[in-house]
Parts: sequence; structure tokens; C-alpha cells
Amino acid sequence: MNIITTLLEIINWIFYAYIAITSIYIFIFAIAGLLPHRRRIPKDNIERKFAIMIPGYKEDEIIVEVCKDALEQNYPKDKFDIIAIADSYKPETLAALRELPIKVIEVSFEKSTKSKALNKAMEILGDDYDVALILDADNLIAEDFTSKINQVFQAGYKAVQGHRVAKNADTGFAVLDAISEEINNHIFRKGARVLGVSSAIIGSGMAFEYSFFKNMMKDVHAIGGFDKEIDLKMCRDGITIEYVHDAYCYDEKVQKAEVFQNQRRRWLSAQWIYFKRFFLASFIAFITKGNIDYFNKAFHTFLPPRILLLGFMGIIFIISLFFFPNPIAIAWMGLFAIVVLTFLFSIPRKFYSLTTLKAILLLPKGFFLMFLSLLKIKGANKQFLHTKHSSSGTNVKDIKNQNK
Repeated sequence: MNIITTLLEIINWIFYAYIAITSIYIFIFAIAGLLPHRRRIPKDNIERKFAIMIPGYKEDEIIVEVCKDALEQNYPKDKFDIIAIADSYKPETLAALRELPIKVIEVSFEKSTKSKALNKAMEILGDDYDVALILDADNLIAEDFTSKINQVFQAGYKAVQGHRVAKNADTGFAVLDAISEEINNHIFRKGARVLGVSSAIIGSGMAFEYSFFKNMMKDVHAIGGFDKEIDLKMCRDGITIEYVHDAYCYDEKVQKAEVFQNQRRRWLSAQWIYFKRFFLASFIAFITKGNIDYFNKAFHTFLPPRILLLGFMGIIFIISLFFFPNPIAIAWMGLFAIVVLTFLFSIPRKFYSLTTLKAILLLPKGFFLMFLSLLKIKGANKQFLHTKHSSSGTNVKDIKNQNK
């Protein structure tokens, strides 16, 4: 019995060390996120030409309205093109798109991926653009989004992430997904920039210097998580990624448990793949070249998802109450308090509501689904896992008024 207890204590302290490192890390960035972020002063007043690219796979239900919305930018009309990259769309959808003043590029692949669609589109488009702005097929953007992104390029940046927020909160899982995104915005985007390291990019609502992006994407062939790959490569190469907190991109949040699990499985698989590819190399670059930005970004692949963090901490705390001395239980209580404070600092006040309290009741189910996803990540990076979007909850005016 003593041997088993000792072994459990050793395992406990190893796990505690991992959780402590990751918890303190996100706590520091959450504190930083409470502080103002001051961007560089613009060096020019050039209105750059934007290629607003919207890749989509079988998104017939929503793509026409999304493209109509994107046309409403308060930016010179001759300075941006909407490009719908249509993979497996119905003929009637293509016909409706071609009635709009946009460019439609049809693509087809044996295995569809976002990176393939973007590469093919840029091959066809040529080089007559200054900025590539990437949206998902369910995204809406504020009317001043392009103008605010342009200001970042006027200040000399090559890459920028906008503030992606939820456009729907119609189910408990959608609320949890929206909160999770805002926590990540606060910690890994705003907090990161306050501390002087690059913002994390998300996969949409992001923009890049066009020629730079086109050349970088030629070597990106990821099936899932292409944004993580270019995120890490940019920091490796010394490219600072800016974040614009008041440039809003509205993104549909998952509404059902099975979609939540499918999406998280894809994300966990990508995280594991990029941990293996980049973590050691980033540590070596940090030691030999002082590249803290690269190591910091690779460190994100070492972090547990927030819902797993909470779940495992709760389980270990309960076990420690029954099997370990009080100091161990107290140590876990201290870490739990740090994580709770991290979340309280990071969650916008608009989520402090009865709706959120009801959604919190789904956390145990969310933890269970995430744990199942963790067990099933093998092979997820080798297949295209499509998340179907719908037009539910997409009253454009109501959505955009939420953040005014």
C-alpha cells in the first residue's frame, strides 16, 4: 500500500508541475490582457488593395449572404475584391454568386482543404493585390473591418489578426464556444501583444501582406490546422503578428455536442502534430538565437485546452482529498484559484448572465467530449473534417449591433 501511495504521489507531483507551469503562464497573460495595447504609429496613409478571400466547402446555405455582407465595407470600392472560392457548390449557388459584383473561383480536389483552396485561388488571381484577407464561409465582418486592418499595414506589419466574436448564442454549447474564443482573444492575442510577443492567429478574420502570404502558402499542405502552421513559421522567421481588438469578425459557434466533439478532435490533432514538429526546434532557437516569440508560440502546443484543464484539476483535487495529505489538496486548491481568476479576468462582462450560468452546467459533458476527442485524435490530421454551418441566428444588423 505504501508503494502504491508513493507512486501516486510521484505521478501527482509530475502532473502538478505541468499544470502549475501552464496555469501560471495563462494567468500572467490574462493579467496583461487587462492593460491597454498601443500599436505602432502609421508610417503612411496608403489605401492598400485587398483580396478578401472566402474559401468554402458545400456552404450553399450561407455563402451568398456572407458575400453580400462583405461587399458593405466602408473602404474604397476599387480597393477591394470579394473572392468566393467555391468547392463543391450547387449550380444554383454558383449562379447566385455570379450575379454579385465579386469574383468566383471554382475549385475541386480529391481531398479538400482550406490551404489547397487558397493556393489555387492565388494562382488564378495573380499578383494585383497588396493584402490577403481571409474569412470563413460563415463569417460576417464589421463595416470598418478592412479600414482598421489597413491601418495596421500602414504601420508596417505584415500579418494581423482581427477580433473574432460569436454571431450566435442559441445553444449552451454555442455560449461555451463563444466564451472559449473570448478567453483566447484576451490571453493569446491582446495579452500577448501587451507583453510584446505576437498575437495568435485563428484561421479567419486574419490578413497578410499579399506577396508574403502567397509565397508562404506554397509550402503549406496541412489538411487541418493550417493557421497553426503559418503562425509558427512566421514567428520562427521573425514576423510579428499584430492584433486589432476593435476590428470585429463574427463567427458561427458550434450548436450541437457532436459538432463540438468533431471540431475539438481536429484541433487537438493539429496541436499534437505541431507540438512534435516545432516545440524542440523553437526551444533551440530560443537558446541559441533568443527567439522568444517563436518559443512562446510553440509553447501554446504544450498547453492543455481550458476545459480539460478545469476537468482534470477538479478530478485530481477530489482524489487528493481522499488519498493524499492536506498540503497536496491545498496546493491543488491554489492552482484552481489561479485558473478561476484567469477566466474571470478574460471573460467579457456581457457573458455574466443567467444564460452563461445555464451553459456552465454543460461543462462536465464538454469535458467528457473533449476527453473522448483526445483519445481519438489519431488520424484526424489525415482527413478533412468539415464543420457544416447554417443561417440560424444570422440577422446581420442584430449581430453587428452587439459590439457597438
